[in-house]
Amino acid sequence: MSEYLEFQGISKAYPGVQALSDISFRAEAGRVLALLGENGAGKSTLLKILSGDIRPDAGGIVISGEEMSFPTPRDAILAGVSVIYQERQLVPLLSVMENIFPGALPKTALGIDKNRLRAEAKAVIGKFGLPIDPDEPVGRLSVAYQQMVEIMKAYTRNSRIIAFDEPTAPLTDTETDILFRLIGDLKAEGKIIIYVSHRMAEIFKITDDVVVLKDGKFVKAMRTQDTDERALIQAMVGRDIGDTYSNLSRNEEYGDVLLEVRGLCTDALDDVSFSLRRGEVLGLAGLVGAGRTEVVRAIFGADAIEAGEIIFEGKQVRFTEPRDAIRAGIALCPEDRKEQGLILSRSVRENVTMPVLSKLKKGLFNMFLDRDAENRLTQEVIDQFTIRTPSINKIARELSGGNQQKVILGRWTNEKVSTKLLILDEPTKGIDVATKAEIYQMVCDFAKAGFAVIFISSELTEVINVSDRIIVMHNGHITGEVMRQEATEENVLALAMLD
Repeated sequence: MSEYLEFQGISKAYPGVQALSDISFRAEAGRVLALLGENGAGKSTLLKILSGDIRPDAGGIVISGEEMSFPTPRDAILAGVSVIYQERQLVPLLSVMENIFPGALPKTALGIDKNRLRAEAKAVIGKFGLPIDPDEPVGRLSVAYQQMVEIMKAYTRNSRIIAFDEPTAPLTDTETDILFRLIGDLKAEGKIIIYVSHRMAEIFKITDDVVVLKDGKFVKAMRTQDTDERALIQAMVGRDIGDTYSNLSRNEEYGDVLLEVRGLCTDALDDVSFSLRRGEVLGLAGLVGAGRTEVVRAIFGADAIEAGEIIFEGKQVRFTEPRDAIRAGIALCPEDRKEQGLILSRSVRENVTMPVLSKLKKGLFNMFLDRDAENRLTQEVIDQFTIRTPSINKIARELSGGNQQKVILGRWTNEKVSTKLLILDEPTKGIDVATKAEIYQMVCDFAKAGFAVIFISSELTEVINVSDRIIVMHNGHITGEVMRQEATEENVLALAMLD
């Protein structure tokens, strides 16, 4: 009899939230099981129970007939379980090779055997086929390559159970193909694989079975070959959301030029020039390392500019730090919302009102914070963006990814801020299909309200269908520009690979 993993009656509650309720299903060896559900459905909570990060309130885990309990993550690892989370668990100051083999560094009598460690790391990196230096501090790598190092770390443990939580969210097609090849190898070796993703094309490409959760409850299990995308979305959402892109209500008129970039050069960019009008959604497309994020960071004052001009509202500007850009009316929702977009240990209220506290004062000389006004503003944002939270004081870390993203959007677009240019860097990364549809319409609504929007996404279909105009980049420079009406994945990808 082949190995299997079974969840039996798993339940978990937090104050005000029943995260999981009596979850039971089984995953077989040599097959890839997709775990699907909206943000907040309980997928990540279930994986944290599997990895020993948290303990269930009820129920248990059975592996090939043996009841298992993991008081700590180390216990799970020793039992052959590896979980690769959306949140990378790397040590930025340590090298790639040290991060690949944490707790298993080869040693000599004098300490760590660096030569052997380097050789073993090179062998793993070579199997992945990536140009990564094993001696490079992992914190200096791109987000995509950091994710690949996280996957390498799990791969080297030779675990019998491997769970992937949104592994391709920061990856391009090239890295995704590498990952899928490795998952195919693991499947052939008889591993038990659980795969969490909101990208439907991936589900039908690499999985054999599907389990759907909704609001912490089991909905259904089926063979992947016996269902289709529309049926899965309806099972997750509880309704038919229709054609996501064709249903968008778009802005049809643009205003004057708000932003003009001329010959922008940084240590990562070469002669980047473009303009953006009020009410327009400008997409930036390209492969990892193309320079999309570097462009917006330079505009935002986060990276030093070596040459070129930025014209904003008809005036030349050079922001030396992000606060200068924010004061001018530019807001950035960063690629890594957990590390750069939110203060995870703070409440929804504190994260929403952070940039406008000076406008929420009362008393003589406006010396005191008007807590009632702060609470009202936060509740308005929660209502406007349908943020699922039991309280304005809910800690941001405890929200789902989609709701965290909505908190960031609400921060920069509420009535108290004066945002004119909204920059969205991978705003739907790790977000379920229903919430994605909401965010797409929000982007269009921002444009209709007069915002200029820069929209960055690694999903070509997304950037093509949401943007009014797409600028394509490769290796730090612009290789072409395409209007939405003429854009296809083929011609955008061709420009993205053009030197």
